[in-house]
Amino acid sequence: MNLQTDKSTSPKPFWHQPIKECLAQLNSTGQGLSQREAIARLKRDGANRLNGKKQTGSWGLLLAQFKSSIILLLLFATGISFYLHDHVDASIILTIVLISGLLGFWQEKGAADAVEQLLAIVEIKVAVMRDGVETELPADELVVGDVIVLNAGDIVPADCLLLKTANLFVDEAALTGESYPAEKIPGVLAADTPLAQRNNAVWMGTHVESGSADALVAATGQATEFGKLSGRLKLKAPETEFERGVRRFGYLLMEVTLILVMIIFAVNVYLHKPVMDSFLFALALAVGLTPQLLPAIISVNLAHGARRMAAQKVIVKQLASIENLGSMNVLCSDKTGTLTEGKVQVQGAFDVLGNSSERICRYMYLNAVYEAGFNNPIDTAIREYKSFDLGNSRKLDEIPYDFYRKRLSMLVVDQGTTLLISKGALTNILAVCSHLENPDGSLVAIADVQDSIQQKFQDYSRQGLRTLGLAYKPMDALQTGIGNHDETGLRFLGFLTFFDPPKADCLETIGQLRQLGVTLKIITGDNRLVAETVSKQLGLGGSQILTGPEIAQMSGPALMSRVAEVNLFAEIEPNQKERIIIALKKAGFVVGYMGDGINDVSALHAADVGISVDSAADVAKDTAQIVLLEKNLQVLVGGVKEGRITFANTLKYVFMATSSNFGNMFSMAGASLFLPFLPLLPKQILLTNLLTDFPEMTIASDNLDEEMVSQPRRWDIAFIRKFMVTFGIVSSVFDYMTFGLLLWLDVPVEQFRTGWFLESVVSAALIVFVVRSRKPFFKSRPGKYLWVATLAVVALTLALPYTPLATLIGFQPLSPTLLGLLGLIVASYIATAEIAKHIFYRLVRV
Repeated sequence: MNLQTDKSTSPKPFWHQPIKECLAQLNSTGQGLSQREAIARLKRDGANRLNGKKQTGSWGLLLAQFKSSIILLLLFATGISFYLHDHVDASIILTIVLISGLLGFWQEKGAADAVEQLLAIVEIKVAVMRDGVETELPADELVVGDVIVLNAGDIVPADCLLLKTANLFVDEAALTGESYPAEKIPGVLAADTPLAQRNNAVWMGTHVESGSADALVAATGQATEFGKLSGRLKLKAPETEFERGVRRFGYLLMEVTLILVMIIFAVNVYLHKPVMDSFLFALALAVGLTPQLLPAIISVNLAHGARRMAAQKVIVKQLASIENLGSMNVLCSDKTGTLTEGKVQVQGAFDVLGNSSERICRYMYLNAVYEAGFNNPIDTAIREYKSFDLGNSRKLDEIPYDFYRKRLSMLVVDQGTTLLISKGALTNILAVCSHLENPDGSLVAIADVQDSIQQKFQDYSRQGLRTLGLAYKPMDALQTGIGNHDETGLRFLGFLTFFDPPKADCLETIGQLRQLGVTLKIITGDNRLVAETVSKQLGLGGSQILTGPEIAQMSGPALMSRVAEVNLFAEIEPNQKERIIIALKKAGFVVGYMGDGINDVSALHAADVGISVDSAADVAKDTAQIVLLEKNLQVLVGGVKEGRITFANTLKYVFMATSSNFGNMFSMAGASLFLPFLPLLPKQILLTNLLTDFPEMTIASDNLDEEMVSQPRRWDIAFIRKFMVTFGIVSSVFDYMTFGLLLWLDVPVEQFRTGWFLESVVSAALIVFVVRSRKPFFKSRPGKYLWVATLAVVALTLALPYTPLATLIGFQPLSPTLLGLLGLIVASYIATAEIAKHIFYRLVRV
C-alpha cells in the first residue's frame, strides 16, 4: 500500500497531510498497530522488499539447470529422435541430462538454503511499536501504518511521515545526491514540494546521521521513492572481480565450443554420416566441453566457504565477496576495538593546570548521562566511570554529536542553575570558546592561553591518551531549548582523558596477516601523537605517518604515490577515508576496509570488500559485504584463509574441467573425422561427462596445500588458457594412443567404444589427483569425499560393461589383456601429466 498514490482513500500525498489526518487515513495511532493487524497487512500488501520476493524458489532453481542453449538444443533434438530415430537412445540421453540437472539443482538448493540461514544472523532490525510496546523486528516485516523509532546510525526502512523529532539529521545522498545531511522536523508541506525539500518525511534507503525520531510508515517496498527509482533504473550491484573472472572464463569456453561444434557437425555431414547422429554427436561434444556444473560448483564452493567462515564468526552477505576477501592484500582499519580492547575507559578529568577536578567530572557526567541522539563508547565510559546524584538536575535540550561539529552540547538545570555543557574534540571545543575559566573562577581570554592548552594536550597525547575538551556557559533560567547558534562564547574548563589498551594478541595477529600477504594500514581520527604511540605499542613503530591536514593539501595522483608506503593515517576526516581507499585501489591493491560507524559508510562502499561487525551501526552493517560477529582481527585472519580456500577450490574445478575433459572431447572430435564410425555415441559422451563431473562435486570439501592460501590469488584467464592447452595436449596424446591400440587390435565397434569410454572416464577421474595440487600427487592428500567419489566412479565405470545396462548403452565386455593394456596407458598418462605439471609450474609464472 502507498498512501501517496492510493486515490480511492485520499488524493493527498502523505507529506501534505497533518499527522492526525494521516494516522486516521492509515487506521493507525501514535502507538502503532496491533500485532494481529500488522500480520494481516503483511499478508495483504507483501513484504517490505524492493524486489518484492525472496530468492529464486525451488522450481525456478530447477528450471535454471536446463536454461543453457546447448542443453535446450539437446533436449529438442532428443524429442525429434523419439519420432525419427531410436526411442531407447533418446530415453537414455534424456535420463542422463535430467540426472545431471537434478545433481546441479540439489547442490545449488543446499547452497541457497545455507546462505539464507547465515544472512538471517545479521539482518537489519527495526524498532517498531506493536501493541503499544517497542520491539525489534526484521525490516521486511514492516507494514504501512507502523510507527517506528529511529536513532543515529539507523537505516530508514520505508517512506515515513515524521511524528516527533529531536535534532534529527538524515543523510539523503543515496536518493537526492545532496552531500550534507538534511534537518528534519514534523509539519505539513505543499503537495508539489520537491523530494529534497520534504523535511517532514524520511525515505527508504537513507540513514540517520544524528538525533532521533518517531515516524509513521506511509509506503513500503516498491511503492517507496527508492523502490520506484530502482525499478526505473533496474539497479544491479556492480560486478565483482570474481564474477568478472567467471564471465571471462565462460566467454573463453563459448568461443572454443562453438567453433569446434560447427566444424565437427559440418565435416561429419560432408562425410555422409547420418545427420541426426552427427547433430546429436556435436551437441553431446558441446555438453562435454562445457563444464555445465560450474555454476553449481561455484555456488556450492562459496556456500560451503560461507558456512566454514560462519564457524569462524565471519558472516558473508554477498557470496562473491569471499573471493575479494581472499584476494585482499591491504586491510585498512580503525584501531579502536579492532587493534585495541575496544572498552574505552576514563583515565581522568583535569583542569587547565593538570589537576583532577570534581566539578569537571560532574559536568562531563551531566553531558553524557542525558545523551540520547548518538550512543557511543565515550559516553558509556563516562557513565560507568563515576555517577552523581541528579535529584536536583534535569535535561532541557540537546544538540547531538555529529561528524561536522564534533561536539555534544547539553542544556541542563543543575542545582538551580541553567547551563550549556559541551564536550568534544579539543579543536572544535576551543573554536566555540571565548574564555578559559581557571580553577579559582577567574576568566582569561582564550587567545592568550592557546599555547599552554595545546602543550597540555600534546603531553596527554604522547601518553597514548585520547583527549577531549570540556566547556560550558551559564544560560538564561527561562531558556528551554538550544540550537547551533548557542554554541558560542563558552568557557573552557579542562580536559577529559580516555585510554583503550592494545589487545594482548594483536602483535601476533598483525604478524599472521603479514605472513598471508596482507598489509595492515591504520586509519584513525585520533591525533598524530596518540596514533604514533599506539602504533608503537602494536609493533608498527617506524611507520610513515600521513595526517588529514596533509592529505587535504594533496592532489589525487600525489596521494596515490604515497599511500603504498604509509601504514598510519592520523587526524583523518570521514570523507578522507574514501580518498585513501580509492588511492590504494588505483595503486593496484585489493583493499579491504573495516569500519562500524556512520562515518565509515563511504569507505566501506569504496573498498573492494567492506567489513563490519554485528554491533555496528545499521547503515555500516548494511553497506558491508562481510560482517564479523566479533570485533577482532584474529577472526578476520580466519576469514581471509577461508576466502582463499574457497577460491582455490573453485579454481581446482576449472583446472579439472580444462585438463582431461577438454583433452578427451578434442580427441574425440578429431577421431570422428577419420574413423568410419562415431568414436562414442551421443548417449555415451553424455554418460562420460556425468561420471567425470560427479567426483568434482565434492571439491568444496577437499584438502588444500598451505601454499595455495599463503598469498592472495586472483583470476588469470591467460594462465587458465595455457593450462588448458598444455594438459589438453597431454591428454590427447594418450587418447590417440588408445585409438591406435584399439584400431591395431581390430576390435569390433562396440568394444572400440567400450575401451575408449573406460580409458576416457578412468583417466579423467584419476587426473583430478594430479591437477588439484602443485605438489606431486603422492605428497598432497585429497579430501575424504573426493577420494571416495573418485574411486567409486572408477569402480562403476569398470563394472558397467559387465552389467545388464551395457547392451542398452552400447557396450561390450573387454578381454583381460585389453583391460591391462588400457590400464598401462592410463598409468602412463598420469605419470606424464605429473611431469608436465612440474615443468608447467616452473616455466609459467602465476
